[in-house]
Amino acid sequence: MLTKRIIPCLDIKDGKVVKGVNFQNLRYAGEPEILARIYDEQGADEIVFLDITASVEGRELLIDILKRTAEYVFIPLTVGGGISKIDDIEKVLRAGADKVSINTAAVKNPDLIKEASKKFGSQCIVVAIDAKRNYNITKGRNIINGKYWFEVYIYGGRKPTGIDAIEWAKRVEELGAGEILLTSIDTDGTKKGFDIELTKLISEKVSIPVIASGGAGELHHFYEVFTKTKASAALAASIFHYKNYTVKDVKEYLKSRGIPVRI
Repeated sequence: MLTKRIIPCLDIKDGKVVKGVNFQNLRYAGEPEILARIYDEQGADEIVFLDITASVEGRELLIDILKRTAEYVFIPLTVGGGISKIDDIEKVLRAGADKVSINTAAVKNPDLIKEASKKFGSQCIVVAIDAKRNYNITKGRNIINGKYWFEVYIYGGRKPTGIDAIEWAKRVEELGAGEILLTSIDTDGTKKGFDIELTKLISEKVSIPVIASGGAGELHHFYEVFTKTKASAALAASIFHYKNYTVKDVKEYLKSRGIPVRI
């Protein structure tokens, strides 16, 4: 059985690591280079580095911070934010990233997924999907429990797209994405647990790995997402940044419960 991955996330704004709730009320959480080193030493399987305001501010990702962070990280590093064309992907990979994460650009130009996967290999193209429940029932959507559907958001969770998240997940796989980073806006930063319903729906509809993101607050939340969904990895930020638990704590707990992890 493949081991489950535990992935800390560094959300970057103005060069600092920040964290909020439901993508709002951001507060300082640390320095990216320092946190990256700590999580590497704690046994993280990968680190996700997201410049969360690059797309909405219409600027390029902070390459200098990426280069400094990459110096301390000896595990796979996924980088996203402000990546909108092939040249951006090439620049980020050259700066030390192992994978790139695209969200807004992928929605606005789906052909970018196909082009990037052909040029760089699907294994390093991650499509991030930020989804939120929409209670406005309309035709052509995957209606859940007769009450709502999951809508894709872009620009750091600021803009709804009208796109059904389940259909979009299937499409990005067809276009060549090698992995999906799935974040529930509804549970993000709440520490009440991953969005099991959303994660289960998406992970069962695609064959590529799905990273569950948004809501981790307790050790049992990781066990729950791995036993109730087909997620290949779980991403978290708050519980690591504010020292509620270490990556090692999470992995030892999961191992004790029979979940295969790399110690």
